[in-house]
Amino acid sequence: MSDHNINQPQGHLLARFRCLMEKFSQQATRWTGSSWAFLLSLVALAVWLAWGPFVRPAFNDTWQLVMNTITSIITFLMVFLIQRSQNKDTLAMQLKLNEIIGALKGASNSLINVEDLSEDEVRALHERYQRLIASDCCAGHPRASVSVEQIETVVTS
Repeated sequence: MSDHNINQPQGHLLARFRCLMEKFSQQATRWTGSSWAFLLSLVALAVWLAWGPFVRPAFNDTWQLVMNTITSIITFLMVFLIQRSQNKDTLAMQLKLNEIIGALKGASNSLINVEDLSEDEVRALHERYQRLIASDCCAGHPRASVSVEQIETVVTS
């Protein structure tokens, strides 16, 4: 048996686990962002507040600790759920923008995957565009179509 055949069941299980987690996180994101989830949190808060006078002594530390613990756990889990959702949305948006850039005549293909550049590289690119806007080539034509490749020629000449 080759190594590929030995690892195949593990790879299949990992792929299946990822698929299940993807479905779970999509459903959880959809539900936690719903009006019903907000209503449920308001009801839970009201029940917790109403329960306060009935504990002995009223509104004691344990009563407060219950809500603090529950909200801490929910907040901890939601941070990861929100980040996962944002990562996926950002990637999808970048793919759509890359498609638009690739389809537009005269657009700079070097801007495709600009999100993969370092922060310093993105800032340097931004500064080049700012110099282009300030240059004479765009004076009176703020919407002139100029690609990033043309910036260096215009700015340095």
